[in-house]
Amino acid sequence: MTLLDDLLGDLRAEGDALWNAVAGLDRDGWATPTPAPGWTVATQVAHLTWTDEVAVLAARSLDPAKKTAWDAVVEQAAADPHGFVDSGAHEVARLAPRALLARWGTARTDLVEALRAVPDGARMPWFGPPMSAASMATARFMETWAHALDVYDALGIEPERTDRVRHVAHLGVRTRDFAYAVHQQTPPAEPFRVQLVAPSGETWTWGPEDATQSVTGSAYDFGLLVTQRVHRDDTDLVAVGGDAAHWLGIAQAFAGPAGEGRSRR
Repeated sequence: MTLLDDLLGDLRAEGDALWNAVAGLDRDGWATPTPAPGWTVATQVAHLTWTDEVAVLAARSLDPAKKTAWDAVVEQAAADPHGFVDSGAHEVARLAPRALLARWGTARTDLVEALRAVPDGARMPWFGPPMSAASMATARFMETWAHALDVYDALGIEPERTDRVRHVAHLGVRTRDFAYAVHQQTPPAEPFRVQLVAPSGETWTWGPEDATQSVTGSAYDFGLLVTQRVHRDDTDLVAVGGDAAHWLGIAQAFAGPAGEGRSRR
């Protein structure tokens, strides 16, 4: 089993869990507000749908004959760099619930097929640096996991805590320097040691053992933090060192500008 196989399997499982949570909702259920201001359950699913569709276009653009569709998305992004993603979500959210689910189902299937078709070593274009198929699958997992949490919160569902959160944690560690760049700050030259406890009890580590600065705690809380689904003070994360502590205040695993985050409980 390859890394991509593992990622796509976990992405499917995470998407299936969300699908099962929303498939039986009536129109009022889809209109339930979520913690993201102005976003309903429908908007959350529509955002995943739209972004999956755009990721498919990016992957297929490696074929010169199919590059035009991706170029059109880039033009739209350039015309409205701060609003085009939200606009896409709100537009798709206007669909009737059954039509929205069907469109998301198609997008999920197309995404798997498109990522599997990416040649080994190739990188697809994106709104930041080009991405490998595995990197794109990781990013899509992170988004699916995070937006599903908003839906579960709105519907009063307690999500299952699985070791699939490792993909979010890994991305959160890998994007440390990006988080500094988003805030127009210079990242520390020194790597941090990150040691997190998985829901299963397993310990996951990143960075050198002899690093003088570190972050420890639960992988689930770290995932919540780097997707800005929790306030820093409401996690069990412990930072040793001033730079490590500062990083936890700005960490984000998602592309784009820093969000406002969540208020303290």
